[in-house]
Amino acid sequence: MVSRLWLVAILLGTGQVFSPAAKGQVAQSTTPPPRGFLSSPDSGLTPPAPKRPATVLTPEMRGDIFMAEKRYREAAEMYQGNSKGSAVMLNKAGIAYHQMLELNLAEKYYRLALRLDPKYAEAVNNLGTVYYAKKSYRRAIGQYKKALRMSPESASVWSNLGTGYFARKDYQRASEAWQTALKLNPEVFESRSTQGVLLQERSVEERGKFHFYLAQTYAKAGRNELALQYIRKSLEEGFKERKKFEEDPAFAALKELPEFKELMASEPRVL
Repeated sequence: MVSRLWLVAILLGTGQVFSPAAKGQVAQSTTPPPRGFLSSPDSGLTPPAPKRPATVLTPEMRGDIFMAEKRYREAAEMYQGNSKGSAVMLNKAGIAYHQMLELNLAEKYYRLALRLDPKYAEAVNNLGTVYYAKKSYRRAIGQYKKALRMSPESASVWSNLGTGYFARKDYQRASEAWQTALKLNPEVFESRSTQGVLLQERSVEERGKFHFYLAQTYAKAGRNELALQYIRKSLEEGFKERKKFEEDPAFAALKELPEFKELMASEPRVL
């Protein structure tokens, strides 16, 4: 007969324990592996997962969450209620009001941010977008240029500058600014940021022309797929000067593409 001590030793070697209270039964071990134990696929034992430290949400993080959820009023209150001495928080409060089209409040908080930090390029740019929304395009351009002196590598500000020139019908300068923006950030026109306003409402005719120039910008950069996409958009939005697509040297590389020929032969429904 196997002694109880020997049986216990055998069971311990297999990761099981003998329970005197349940004679004749074998239970799974409840003893944790020793510290430093490395599990293997055959061991059946997995080391406990390390505990992650709890994330503490700051007021700024809470405001950012509200912004992501488009709860702009709550975001504005969170930012401005915790903005003492912080140009960043004041600027973000301005953005929240801007999203609600409360332009006077947006301007107020951008200016308060600049009072704390006169070289805060983002707030300078955002102030420019307020002027743009108010159709004061010359002042908007002035703010964008000022922001670029502080932050010359900002693709979004270059994009805004181009949009300002476009609004003043200075298409050559608009195109040059957009080309610079695209070189700095190839996705600048495909993304939208809460840090400022890139595109404003325009008439159908203007949107068509706007997308013609974006198509031209992409074509010059060799981004044929996006160039074709914006050609289609421009036509759908009422752009009638089709000969420009045929005559503009920027579109020379697209002329032999089947997609380009199809667009030139089609009559897209104006949206």
